[in-house]
Order: sequence, then C-alpha cells, then structure tokens
Amino acid sequence: IALFFSLAFMVSVYIIGISVGCAMGYFGGAFDLTFQRLIEIWSNIPFLYMVIIVFSVIPSSFSIPTRIAFLLIVMVLFSWTSMTYYMRTETYKEKSRDYVAAAKIIGASNSRIMFIHILPNVLSPLVTFMPFTIVAAISAITALDFLGFGLPPPTPSLGELLKQGTANLRTAPWIVTSAFGTLVIILTLVTFIGEAVRESFDPKKFTTYR
Repeated sequence: IALFFSLAFMVSVYIIGISVGCAMGYFGGAFDLTFQRLIEIWSNIPFLYMVIIVFSVIPSSFSIPTRIAFLLIVMVLFSWTSMTYYMRTETYKEKSRDYVAAAKIIGASNSRIMFIHILPNVLSPLVTFMPFTIVAAISAITALDFLGFGLPPPTPSLGELLKQGTANLRTAPWIVTSAFGTLVIILTLVTFIGEAVRESFDPKKFTTYR
C-alpha cells in the first residue's frame, strides 16, 4: 500500500510541478515573479498541521479509499512546489537554445515547445529526483501512520506496525524489528532502482557527441 501510494504521489507531484515549472521558466517576466511569490507563500504553510486539521474534520463514515484519496490530495498539494524550481531552472536554460528558436520559427505552439521539445531534454534531472520523491512519500506516510494521521485503520501499514510494536516493545520486540527492517530494505531498494534508472537516462554516458 505504501508503494502504490508513493507512486501515485510521485506522479501527481511531477504532473503539477513540471507543468507549473515549465510555464514559469518558459514565459518568465511577471508570470514567473507572480508564481514565485505564490509558491513561497504556499510553502510556508505547515504541512503536518494541515493534515491534522483535514483529518479531524473528515467524517469517520467515509470509506477507506476515500480517506486515502483525501490524504493523497493533501500531501500532493503541499509537496509539488519543490519540483517547480528545478523545472524552472532547466527550462530557462533550454529555451535559449537553437532548437527552441527553430520550433518558434516553424510556428510550434508554446505547449508543444514546452512539453514536446524542452521536456525530453530535461529528463535526466527529473529521473534523478524520482527515487528521493518515493522515499520521502514512504517516510511521510509511515510517520503519519505512526502518529495516527495517516492511512485510516484497519488499513495495514508499516507505521501502524511500528505503533503497535512500540506499545508492546517489551513483550514482543520482533514487531518493531521486522517493521523497521522492512522499511529500511524498501527504502534502500527504491534508492538502488532509482539510481539504475537514472544511469539509463544519463546522456553523458550513452550519447556520442560528434
């Protein structure tokens, strides 16, 4: 459940962050400055307090999938901002290249230039952050479950196992040990897989410049 949740979180964060970041870097000017100020204000809203407030007003009669969807939406709303800065920087750098000027001359639309021409050329840094985004999502959902503000019970989760294990630490220490070991193994494997995917997209390793 944590893996599927983190994958949905990563996809949602990337869709919002890439779209907003590309637009900021491509259009620049007042549009860029306005969104920078809005993102700075939005980033200062405390994430944990918002999760606590939202989950305190959600009726317990809601189904488990609905409550999980609410949690995903809240986490995405307060996590997409960091991706915009990387996309904004990369788009600023790429929009000054000759292929963008050539696309403008032949009449390509702004959306086509951003998502068909520029985006494929900035995949390497995006892929680099994928494993870290998944790791952050798994860590966050586990911490929220441990505090009682994550996945609704009786949904099985690592955070719930850690919570039960700490309550029975002296009588059943293997609960904490197994849950913590599983969490470490999952995060390590995600990092290794992400590193392998990053290397497969590395243009310096697989491209020959002539």
